[in-house]
Amino acid sequence: MTAAPDNLPLDLHLCFAMYSTNIAINRLYKPLLDGLGITYPQYLVLSVLAEKGSQSVSAIAERLSLESSTITPLVKRLETAGLLQRQRNPADERQVIVSLTAKGTAMRKDASCLTATLLEQSGMPVDEIIRLNAEVTALRDTLTKNDLP
Repeated sequence: MTAAPDNLPLDLHLCFAMYSTNIAINRLYKPLLDGLGITYPQYLVLSVLAEKGSQSVSAIAERLSLESSTITPLVKRLETAGLLQRQRNPADERQVIVSLTAKGTAMRKDASCLTATLLEQSGMPVDEIIRLNAEVTALRDTLTKNDLP
């Protein structure tokens, strides 16, 4: 089907496909995350810490493409739940360093069910999911590289 870019049906808009796919994935993950007692944004914070170890709130925010002011309440709730700890950086008191606790590390391992569920529900082979992820990531990186200041 060839249509003028301004006359594309909604289902041919890449942004809508990605938006609605994100909603579908979040619906799939929600009962699993509810069972773990965390939200998807909290899962992302735990994932960043599991990936790179202790980090500042600003480094977590940068990795997730969010503002520090968005991360701080997530971190506080995760700390209250005993999943992570916060400490002031002795070298720079303005900076808060966040680390997983043993409970947080275990929670992150328990959350591997999200990936397994996505793979199962998608019906796609792992290598196809990896390829799709690489393509979407490349598009994101290109779009963010070209962001206006």
